Amino acid sequence: MGYLPNLRRLTLAATEKRLYVLIVLLLCGCIVVGLIADGPTDALRGLLRIQSHPARLLNDFTVIGGEGAALINAACVALIGLALVRITSVRLSGPTIAAVFTMLGFGLFGKTLVNALPIIAGVTIAARIAGASFREYILIALFGTALGPLVMALAVETGLATPLAFASAIGGGIVAGIVLPPVAIAMLRLHQGFNLYNIGLTSGFIAVFAASLLVAAGGDLSSQLIVNTAASPVLVFLVPGISLVLIVAGSLAGPAAAFKDLVRIAGLPGRLPSDFVSMVSVHGSLVNMGAMGLLSWGYIVLIGGQIDGPILGAMLTIVGFAAFGKHPRNSWPVLAGVVIACLVFGKDLTAPGPKLAALFALTLAPLAGEFGWYTGIIAGFIHLVMVERTGAWHLGINLYNNGFAGGLTATLLVAIIEWFRSNRTGGPQQAQSRGRLR
Repeated sequence: MGYLPNLRRLTLAATEKRLYVLIVLLLCGCIVVGLIADGPTDALRGLLRIQSHPARLLNDFTVIGGEGAALINAACVALIGLALVRITSVRLSGPTIAAVFTMLGFGLFGKTLVNALPIIAGVTIAARIAGASFREYILIALFGTALGPLVMALAVETGLATPLAFASAIGGGIVAGIVLPPVAIAMLRLHQGFNLYNIGLTSGFIAVFAASLLVAAGGDLSSQLIVNTAASPVLVFLVPGISLVLIVAGSLAGPAAAFKDLVRIAGLPGRLPSDFVSMVSVHGSLVNMGAMGLLSWGYIVLIGGQIDGPILGAMLTIVGFAAFGKHPRNSWPVLAGVVIACLVFGKDLTAPGPKLAALFALTLAPLAGEFGWYTGIIAGFIHLVMVERTGAWHLGINLYNNGFAGGLTATLLVAIIEWFRSNRTGGPQQAQSRGRLR
């Protein structure tokens, strides 16, 4: 029977290769569509404009560079992430899939080929300082590109002479990357894995200090809102197209088996780290990814919301994290909480802020999965209130503003829940004992 482990490894390797092929085809498809949409010349010109843009929240690259250029930038940023996963021999599974799709999504409104690399370089240096290999920190590096706008703020918004601005941008990005790993570990302890966008909380924490330093130094970081108000059919149907491809790919092993695995995924709470690919199956995860993409797109269509770059970024992030924590069962209560908050406070569901909050709030899905739907509704309600304030704290330098607000919300709720649970089941001494065991 000794051949069985080897057979299993071979099967996993073959499945992983097919995953690589699927994702590469999707990303290359985005590049081809981008070239066709704008024409090669205009697409490349727009791509260059995007690389030099400040990229702080909320700037839609489909407006700044054009829809085709934005798609090409997003696909290239995601390909960088996928290439790093392959080069470091890290398994392509739930967390790495989530990272690649998040880079794809945010490549439409914040991440560029230029501003991502210094952050990755900084995390690489941090790994060397810690005496670890880069592969151990790769997720922090990929998700940590959320601080890309810091690089561009230093490059084009400080008023420094070009050589000094360039040096400060590279240096600032590297320093941010170096401090990401230790802060990320500390932040994870705060919310105990109930905020899926842990690097959002981490990046927000770092960005608050960075923004304060920039303002103190006289930098002009006034906020601006640029979103696409007339998206073409290419953008409108991008996520449904990708979602259907994922569902078909996931169903190739048999629709009945894929549906059975989807049901198994729906029974998991989703708390970090919940790798649905390893815990259930690749095929079930792909179907869940496609289903979550269609559901998020359906929500925006249902409320009559405009499709734009940031909204597509949110949807693609949801698609990625549907392999790493999110599914319909633990997501709907959080979405409902945001909707209820909008109705209570008289906010327009179709406005950019509430639209993004409704989708990105699903970072709190594990709270509903672990503690029940009512906790998810409360979490979504609080999240909307928080996310409307946190962006001003870091002045848009942290692209994962909802991850920042979600981390604070999760920390608050988990602290309260754990305190009541501890005291209800044995008092302070037993609570201290449990704390030591953790």
